[in-house]
Amino acid sequence: MVTAQPGIFAQGTRSHYQLELVRRPGASRDEIVAALRGLRESPVTAGGVNLVVAFGPDLWRELAAPDAAPADLGAFTAIDGLDAHRAPATQRDLWVWMHGTGEDIALDTARAVASALAPVAEVALEQACFVYKDSRDLTGFVDGTANPKAEEAHDVACIPDGAPGAGGSHVITQRWVHDLGAFHALSVEEQQGVFGRTKPDSVELDDDEKPPTAHIARVEISDADGEEIPIYRRSTPYGTVAEHGLYFLAFSAERARFDQMLARMFGLTGDGLRDHLLDFTTPVSGSYFFAPSLDALNDLVGPPAED
Repeated sequence: MVTAQPGIFAQGTRSHYQLELVRRPGASRDEIVAALRGLRESPVTAGGVNLVVAFGPDLWRELAAPDAAPADLGAFTAIDGLDAHRAPATQRDLWVWMHGTGEDIALDTARAVASALAPVAEVALEQACFVYKDSRDLTGFVDGTANPKAEEAHDVACIPDGAPGAGGSHVITQRWVHDLGAFHALSVEEQQGVFGRTKPDSVELDDDEKPPTAHIARVEISDADGEEIPIYRRSTPYGTVAEHGLYFLAFSAERARFDQMLARMFGLTGDGLRDHLLDFTTPVSGSYFFAPSLDALNDLVGPPAED
């Protein structure tokens, strides 16, 4: 059985740091592999932070063995939705997610990662994030209520054994900027209608109370038999006084789940409906990555050095 990157599932960390990087012109495959080995050196690993590494589809196809790349790898494409709502494509080549127990350690690790990869990749986006209260978005609503339970998360997030890319996971990253002033100007009842859940305790509204444009009504997707198809969310808020929002992060065994979810959010499914939450938050980045299994990473850069 192949082993997924454990940082995908590690819980209890409150300080997060996201790096999205683009390949430097002329950086060769051998140079990239050498730089990736640097992520296992002590300047990166000394802090005990959870580290997850993922690759843009083109780069992973170039680096990986043929059976390590799933057939449905694909880049994020821009979305033009109803009522002029858009999701831009800012596809990057590398993504590294660090999460641990303190902002200082997360920042130190991010700096070490950026330094190790500097010869072959340039940081295009960096975002420090945090857990807000009891895992709430800055709107005040609990985030990830419908996430699969711990014992189910691996099967939701990872490609099954025997398939190309086994143990790996498709990743979506989007940086969303909230208009909290407009959202908090709504009454609590109106806010609950936007999300489709109660604000204090995250209970789903009854069908006769939940608008068809509610967030959870649009992002929950189903198969042909009406069974819900889950994704595994690991989003975290970020922010300053001037700008704040959510770094949306999710994992899936199939890329199509992300495509379906976004199509429903932005009103591209032919039913004339879109997610009402789009009136209060705007995506400013969008990438798809592939987080390979530890086995595939070891095949690429060699096993970790023993202590």
